[in-house]
Amino acid sequence: MSLSLKKNAMPEQDPKVRARNFDEVALGYEAELAQAEASRCLNCKAAPCRKGCPVDVDIPAFIKHIKEGDMDGAIANIKEVNGLPAICGRVCPQEDQCEKFCVLTKRGEAVGIGRLERYAADYARKQGESAATAAAAAVGQKVAVIGSGPAGLSAAGELAKKGYAVTIFEALHLPGGVLMYGIPEFRLPKEIVQAEIDGLRQMGVAIEVNAVIGRTFTVDELIEEEGFDAVFIGTGAGLPHFMHIPGENFNGVYSANEFLTRCNLMKAYRFPDTGTPIHVGKKVAVVGGGNVAMDAARTALRLGAEEVHIVYRRSETELPARLEEIHHAKEEGIIFTLLTAPVEVQGNQEGWVTGLKCISMELGEPDASGRRRPVEVPGSEFVLPTDTVIIAIGQGPNPLVQSTTKGLETNKKGNIVADPETGATSKPGVFAGGDIVTGAATVILAMGAGKKAAAAIDTYLSDKRAGQA
Repeated sequence: MSLSLKKNAMPEQDPKVRARNFDEVALGYEAELAQAEASRCLNCKAAPCRKGCPVDVDIPAFIKHIKEGDMDGAIANIKEVNGLPAICGRVCPQEDQCEKFCVLTKRGEAVGIGRLERYAADYARKQGESAATAAAAAVGQKVAVIGSGPAGLSAAGELAKKGYAVTIFEALHLPGGVLMYGIPEFRLPKEIVQAEIDGLRQMGVAIEVNAVIGRTFTVDELIEEEGFDAVFIGTGAGLPHFMHIPGENFNGVYSANEFLTRCNLMKAYRFPDTGTPIHVGKKVAVVGGGNVAMDAARTALRLGAEEVHIVYRRSETELPARLEEIHHAKEEGIIFTLLTAPVEVQGNQEGWVTGLKCISMELGEPDASGRRRPVEVPGSEFVLPTDTVIIAIGQGPNPLVQSTTKGLETNKKGNIVADPETGATSKPGVFAGGDIVTGAATVILAMGAGKKAAAAIDTYLSDKRAGQA
């Protein structure tokens, strides 16, 4: 049988149906499709795909297990290094990471590594298997993890495996961070996130919710009064950026962070069964071109908007969102208003948004990012009628932890300065990783940072134990 150069298609909900519900868009492989996709893997000895995996999953090994029908072997292989496979299989940008290095891309499409990881994780969950990994004997030291997003969860899991007593402090009322409050239900169902987190609890990780570090406790209090031997900060990037144009204070203007968090926190995905006081007009404009912009646009559509525009100042070639997300948005009827930059939000006397004044752009010479710089076209202003404007142009670090921690160095953007290999900060015993260090990035990169920091914390605390012996 000749090797197929194309991936086996992922079964999905019909676009016209899914555009009005919050059920998961991608339905996942069944056994036959999974084995067919696994059979495309050449099981290369050099395994170049591993170069693109921030947590170093042995990709050919787990795929070989799937091909042979050994699902226990597949999930055990993945969980040796990745505690959140059902999440990574859904939201990681595999096309820019592991799949980018697949040798099949020289002639066709990469093996669907993410799809197979999801299949293995979902299979294990359906069989009722625990996500927990056996923890080592207790070493008698405590580690505090601030934030329960992907960096914090990864660090906590790795430390629990090594026998540390780990407590996660989460500001909101459920753990998961961006996985729970930032990513929509139709891309990452909440029950899957909580199932992965339950595995950490089974390993002995304690989770304190409604705990705002910087208010409930400071980092110094965790160490000096609560007896923690080390602290990992993984608070992410939750402070939204705005355009600073006239009219951004009108009612009906949201940051994407606020919009998506409200929808997830108040369970808008179960509307009308849950009361969700979120104003979404008939016409919505989402400013930005990344994955968060796609999430906000597709969420607005599902909440009843009749017309949703993605307003982006460059062309489609420069859109930073995943190709899959762009494709899904187009299928669902999202309108892409490209080479367009907002200059003013317009509103009425009652204070509500009525339109978004924009100017057309053209692409000039490349800028520092390597992308062609958008340049205004004189005299090309126009008004896009809209009831709601959602700003999705990026986010930065919330300053609360940094501003209340003595001796913690930050950069000019407010991110914590930390060693990229160890997560060590300027404050002894305090480590950091993920978006709070790098700025907004991906789930798997944050997980990789959490994993590296956990290894460094283990070294730091092992040395401490040796010194006390």
